[in-house]
Amino acid sequence: MTAYAEYDAIVLAGGAAKRLGGADKPGVSVGGRTLLDRVLAACRGAGRTVVVGDRRGTAHPVFWARETPAGGGPLAALDAGVRQVEAETVLVLSADLPFLGEATVRQLLAALDAGGREAALLTDADGRDQPLVAAYRTEPLRRELALLATEYGALAGLPLRLLTQELQLDQVPAGALDAFDCDTWEDVAAARARIREHGNVLDEWITAVKDELGIELDVDTTVLLDLARDAAHGVARPAAPLTTFLVGYAAAKAGGDSAQAVAEAARKAAALADRWAAEADGTP
Repeated sequence: MTAYAEYDAIVLAGGAAKRLGGADKPGVSVGGRTLLDRVLAACRGAGRTVVVGDRRGTAHPVFWARETPAGGGPLAALDAGVRQVEAETVLVLSADLPFLGEATVRQLLAALDAGGREAALLTDADGRDQPLVAAYRTEPLRRELALLATEYGALAGLPLRLLTQELQLDQVPAGALDAFDCDTWEDVAAARARIREHGNVLDEWITAVKDELGIELDVDTTVLLDLARDAAHGVARPAAPLTTFLVGYAAAKAGGDSAQAVAEAARKAAALADRWAAEADGTP
């Protein structure tokens, strides 16, 4: 059971990306996945996800919207997106956040529920509110967008601060990289380097593979790595990848709780590898 209300999500994937030389920023790859797909993975729990921007292939199903005029800025994009959401809570994210994770999304939603205010915004290390990494109550968001459109005649070109200064806000402190965004090629290079650091690369790779294959499964990678090691050392090096493949195949055939099926198949294969190695050592 979640500790927050059901929610929809709006992901803003438009903009001119001038500091990237006009490149298709949501389509830029970091760790083999587009920036957009990385953000969509963080809000995979949404009942309905609306992406405001040009249509493209995505790893997760979405609805599409476009602001009027195209390139009209974040408030115009928000207005286009909020017209398509149905839940009483809406998560709003920009599509250039390579390190945003589901844990931060849960924090924002829980803060909104617990605080009773109209929005919960992520606050970066410098104390700046991030209105495009935030959870909003849908009706107050619609209300303020409508009031701004009436006051200014249109939402195109208006700054985000006009929206947030009229809402009752809670702030949620950001983790080390939650608010890191890719505005320049230097940012992109830094993000790509970060995911290849020793402490991050395996988790990043497994997440990318699961996204690519359409798998939503939490597996104890330590168990599989131990199995691969035992097969490589006790049998032969090529046995490691073949054994882990067979474990996955056996788990798929077993069905039921997939994570439990993987663990059980890995346990059986590890025991076999131990018996195999014991014979080679001359153990009776």
